[in-house]
Amino acid sequence: METSGKTGSGGSFTPIIIVMIASLIIAFLWDTLEFIKNTVHAILNPTAGVLLNWNVTWGMMIIVAFLSLLITIIQKYATDQKTLKEMKNEQKRLNEEAKKFRDNPEKMMEIQKESMKFAMPMMKLSMRALIFTGIPFILFFRWFNDFFISIGSPKFFGIMGWLIFYLIFSIVFSSIFRKILKVV
Repeated sequence: METSGKTGSGGSFTPIIIVMIASLIIAFLWDTLEFIKNTVHAILNPTAGVLLNWNVTWGMMIIVAFLSLLITIIQKYATDQKTLKEMKNEQKRLNEEAKKFRDNPEKMMEIQKESMKFAMPMMKLSMRALIFTGIPFILFFRWFNDFFISIGSPKFFGIMGWLIFYLIFSIVFSSIFRKILKVV
């Protein structure tokens, strides 16, 4: 696959870095910036809060499934899926070729060097969705933290906090949705 003609297709990290910095500022100033905190609570308390008040485990499961679906859809349409698929296929081909040359360190290094050419463009393409999801997720996570503290920090399935629950089930749901929606 020719990558030299696609140098601009990966885009820049600048918007991603800006969103990440803005997300960190919001996260750190959550308690100071009352207007943001109050607005988020005004939106999420009557929506996600109702689900969690109905049944904390099932409500959280529904919220995690919804957020995972939303992220998967954004990932599908905010990234160049065709280019990502081509790059992953080329990396897969190079990895298979590298396996043939395990006894030839020089050839293996040459193949690995070629494979590394795809790492940065793939990362840029994959992270584009962060531009659309970074700040909303920080707001959601800060709200989750406030909500669960206010109801006594429940343990899901008797053993895990909300963040571990979220991480585990977001991986499960994301895997399912990525397969169904054919997201690279």
